[in-house]
Amino acid sequence: MSNTAIDVENLGKLYRIGPRERYRTIRDVLTEHIYAPFRRLRFGRQCGTAAAQNSSKDDNTLWALRDASFKVSHGEVLGIIGGNGAGKSTLLKILSRITKPTEGRAEIHGSMGSLLEVGSGFHPELTGRENIYLNGAILGMKRGEITRKFDDIVSFAEIEKFMDTPVKHYSSGMYLRLAFAVAAHLDPEILLVDEVLAVGDHEFKKKCLGKMGDISREGRTILLVSHDLPIIVNLCQRAILLNAGKVVREGQAAAVVQHYLSTVRSAGGEVVWRDPAQAPGNDIVRLHAVRILQEGIGTSAADVDISKEVLIQIEYWNLREGNLLYPAIWLRDQIGTFVLSSNNNKSVSLTKDPWNGSAYPIGLFQSVCRIPANFLNEGLYSITAIVGKGVCDTQVLEDYAVSFHVHDTGEMRKEFFGEWIGTVRPRLAWHTEHISSKVEAVEYHSPPTPW
Repeated sequence: MSNTAIDVENLGKLYRIGPRERYRTIRDVLTEHIYAPFRRLRFGRQCGTAAAQNSSKDDNTLWALRDASFKVSHGEVLGIIGGNGAGKSTLLKILSRITKPTEGRAEIHGSMGSLLEVGSGFHPELTGRENIYLNGAILGMKRGEITRKFDDIVSFAEIEKFMDTPVKHYSSGMYLRLAFAVAAHLDPEILLVDEVLAVGDHEFKKKCLGKMGDISREGRTILLVSHDLPIIVNLCQRAILLNAGKVVREGQAAAVVQHYLSTVRSAGGEVVWRDPAQAPGNDIVRLHAVRILQEGIGTSAADVDISKEVLIQIEYWNLREGNLLYPAIWLRDQIGTFVLSSNNNKSVSLTKDPWNGSAYPIGLFQSVCRIPANFLNEGLYSITAIVGKGVCDTQVLEDYAVSFHVHDTGEMRKEFFGEWIGTVRPRLAWHTEHISSKVEAVEYHSPPTPW
């Protein structure tokens, strides 16, 4: 028996974008068949390959996924990462049989459960109890098997009081709890999970991650799509990186994540949106630029000296008179773990920002956050740029906007040549005193035996 759970070969999905094509009548179809031989004589026969090539060049079409090939073994946890629009969700929808591929094939060996969107597969008019049995039946479970798992599902979801309430009245968090509980407890051999953990609270995330760890140890297969890169590194043995619908990297999870973050880095340590209409944001605020600057250097840089101050510069357009805006950053390390976050609020910033709490006029603004010299360790770091209308009210968030490398210039290695442990590597103050000239023996008394 083969150990392959999922076998994907040259998988592709083509979408037509723009205005919807008009419906064709029976007369249109008959006319097309009548004149088809004459068109072939005049223009020559076109093969399927040429048609596919033409369609790829059509401005009204988009390959959401193209030439994707990989295999997943039984019991393996595979992470799928990539930027927005990379094709991650399209891939999982094809594997779950929601979407039909345009080309290629995907073989699934084993029963499958999927959690692609919050509450996907639920009937809004049915109660939570009824949807558990409905989802179980869809997965091929017998009623007796579902009944045996029912109490575990309800306990995990923590919504006992609402089991007989139609799910259309559930909050998104309640949807998530029940949907994950059903998919995880009905024993599918293969579980597809697409970014659903982004909705839950911290404790429920921990609970879901623990459950997925249990599932993998039971020998079942998991495909996990997530932007939370530490989850990918800690939970998955392997990962694949998608970009523009193609598999561009495959291998050990940590190595793929590091490659992904390194490719996010712009060559000059900056990203600029010159047209406000095309920039990230909304009708309140839009980003113009995010830059990495080094102390003493006037231009942006993707490689910085560990012994010099690093400046994170955010430029943004305020589009409404009188807004109170709060710029902020998230800093992540080379596997996506959060190192720190900061904003210009007076209780957070070391210096007073004159625009903190002030009404912004319409126009372009620049905010700068300073990271001290000799603070970060060597390695790759990524910046998420945020501008909020309130301290906790995010209006624009550009994840992994720019990345930069911190390089050791040798000052701290004059007396130490090993690898420094930790994400940060600050130069801290140490002081030693000679407190006595005597060397006294200290008598040691072992604890009494408990029996």
